[in-house]
Amino acid sequence: MFPYKTSIQLNRKKEQALYLQLANQFINLIKERKLLPKTKLPGSRTLSELLEVHRKTIVACYEELHLQGWVESVPKKGTFVHGNLPELQQQDFLENNVILNLKKSGFQFYKDASLNRKYFIPQEGFMYLNDGISDARLTPTEDLARIYRRICSRKNIYKDMSYGSLFGNEKLRITLANYLNKTRGLNIDKENILITRGSQMGIHLAAKLLLKEDDNLIVGETNYASADTSFLQQKVNLLRVSVDENGLVTDEIEEICKKKSIKGVYVTSHHHHPTTVTLSAERRIHLLNLAQKYNFAIIEDDYDYDFNYNHSPILPLASHDTNGNVIYIGSVCKTVAPVFRIGYLIAAKEFVNEAANQRRFIDRQGDALLELTFEEFIKNGDLDRHIKKVMKVYKTRRDLFCKLLIENFTNILSFEIPKGGMAVWVALYKEYSWKTVSEIAKNHQLEIGEWQRYDNANIGHNSIRVGFATYNEEEIYELINRMKKIFTELSSKVL
Repeated sequence: MFPYKTSIQLNRKKEQALYLQLANQFINLIKERKLLPKTKLPGSRTLSELLEVHRKTIVACYEELHLQGWVESVPKKGTFVHGNLPELQQQDFLENNVILNLKKSGFQFYKDASLNRKYFIPQEGFMYLNDGISDARLTPTEDLARIYRRICSRKNIYKDMSYGSLFGNEKLRITLANYLNKTRGLNIDKENILITRGSQMGIHLAAKLLLKEDDNLIVGETNYASADTSFLQQKVNLLRVSVDENGLVTDEIEEICKKKSIKGVYVTSHHHHPTTVTLSAERRIHLLNLAQKYNFAIIEDDYDYDFNYNHSPILPLASHDTNGNVIYIGSVCKTVAPVFRIGYLIAAKEFVNEAANQRRFIDRQGDALLELTFEEFIKNGDLDRHIKKVMKVYKTRRDLFCKLLIENFTNILSFEIPKGGMAVWVALYKEYSWKTVSEIAKNHQLEIGEWQRYDNANIGHNSIRVGFATYNEEEIYELINRMKKIFTELSSKVL
């Protein structure tokens, strides 16, 4: 008789029911061919005595195995391992020393090297340069949790917990339309809004609808690397134009339009990513006129509209669009915290409808409860209050960070104090390189990150974005101290 008593181990402290533990172990014995097809299993009373469990546990186990197709019951004869089970061809893990957690797939699939981006898992004692994200410690979690709990406690909340609109929660779309009309000068209603999982989904959907292989899309010589990746997934031709202190050089765009058919222009108009410069009013109007004349789309990514320290926000291109040329993309992720994946894509109704059809097959709908939470958060004025609060904090941090950069590093780098946003565009003098800085930085527990992604056009600007909003005053001083050590070591290497 098979040694069931020594082969099967049950743990009564586990949350998993004993009959399921037992069933899973039987399945493993069958897969490992320790119990062959047509093997008769012990009667429920016999096995219960062997394993010292209640007979009902054995009965429930056999019923589970029967439902899954591993065993079959023969009237008046007993329970048998199913006779038609094929042998599972497996590697001998013990003999071949194969690690149990699979590293290689047993089939071929397509890989895309352009998606191989590094990400960093925080380590104790390390500081990480980011390209401008909010400080999660300032997130109004209690306010959001209170709203969320109140929504979840509604008697009719079940109506919002099933499949809903492909466009996102209707209440949020109405509130968001009113809010953006008021704060951005737009002229839209809910039909023009698709709720997304952050702005990156909006960029992805816009690229999917707008671009096919060999289409021409204009972007800046310096541009948001993740947007470049989304566009290149469509196998398009990225035509790059210069970026100066007034943003994209639209005269260069016009010259390209005279020679080639253009499907679109991608622009981060408010604070160009990565350089932080603002697209001037003259160029905004010029770009809109070009879009109308040459019938191309403008993908306007307004990723940090809310943070302006020197003046009121400049209204987006979308607020001046009367011809349906602008696809306006934004989110609340950067404003509140990256974890809240709520963004929006705004465009002409027919484009939004098709974007919703595309979204349906990658993300059937958003998180309705979270969307209802932010609907109230925006409608109650909580979002505006949060923006006013953190803007003061971020301005103070910007001023301190830039002051310390000027005091300590004018002999090694240069930058312009940004008028808004959460990052500084920092250029190393040509005799130095970010590659060397990055290598030295690790010795001082500072991670520079993917400095290469800021120069996809290979123009050699020798600059990266350095976010300041994430760090409090003490952390800014610590960051500067580490940078001083790094640059001291760097200077000695160059000399």
